[in-house]
Amino acid sequence: MTIDSHQHFWKYEPVKHSWIDDDMANIRKDFMPLDLKLIYNQNNIDGCVAIQSDQTLEETNFLIDLAAKNDFIKGIVGWVDFRGNDIDTVLEHYSQFDKVKGFRHIVQGEADPNFLLRPDFLKGISKLEKNNFTYDILVFPHQLGAVLEFVKQFPNIKFVIDHIAKPYIKDGFYEGWAVLMTEIAKQQNVYCKLSGMITEADYKTWTYEALLPYMRLVLNVFGVERILFGSDWPVCLVAGNYEKVKKITTDFIAKLSLEEQRAIMGLNAVEFYNL
Repeated sequence: MTIDSHQHFWKYEPVKHSWIDDDMANIRKDFMPLDLKLIYNQNNIDGCVAIQSDQTLEETNFLIDLAAKNDFIKGIVGWVDFRGNDIDTVLEHYSQFDKVKGFRHIVQGEADPNFLLRPDFLKGISKLEKNNFTYDILVFPHQLGAVLEFVKQFPNIKFVIDHIAKPYIKDGFYEGWAVLMTEIAKQQNVYCKLSGMITEADYKTWTYEALLPYMRLVLNVFGVERILFGSDWPVCLVAGNYEKVKKITTDFIAKLSLEEQRAIMGLNAVEFYNL
């Protein structure tokens, strides 16, 4: 079974999706399950995990509705306000939906590099364990110091780092990112998605070879048991297409055993998200 652990749906709205800048103009439109189903049929993908891209409860409910109507959406990662006083009630509400697997906050967009360590945020995150929810970590490399402190506080919560923490591939920066990713990977409850790499490289001139050092580091420190394939569709379309994105990962893991390849391409996602 091949599972895409990271993709998005949206009905495009200029204000809501203002993060889609002029360089990404080709994704300023709707992306819905019917579009993705066709791509999955062409690329032998069995199912996916849909990830929030807007920080509202309406977004979470939108994904729940799509998942209820489309069986290939095996799970969703929504958004809730972890700093809210009603976090217990909100998580209790979402625990009734089988396809709600976890949550995410767009931490990369927060000006405070230590946002994850704010007391009110930590208090909210601590509530995930009770409902067996996961948490997706979306950060830039300069926020990885906070990530290390963050994950150490919750050994019983399953975390996954989105897009290998968005290293500055376009600029060739590697060392600082690599040091912190190595330390974070020592926490056995932290996984990592091989996703979102071509959009951290140069959109037009990226090469497979430029991505290799980053993928090798992730494989070395997380191991085959804690890596998940993800496409980051439709964001990936600004720098390539679905087939190219999938091929990056399948080419990279081609020398591993078939069992290890199956783990990275789907079984690890099934296990992590309890699909």
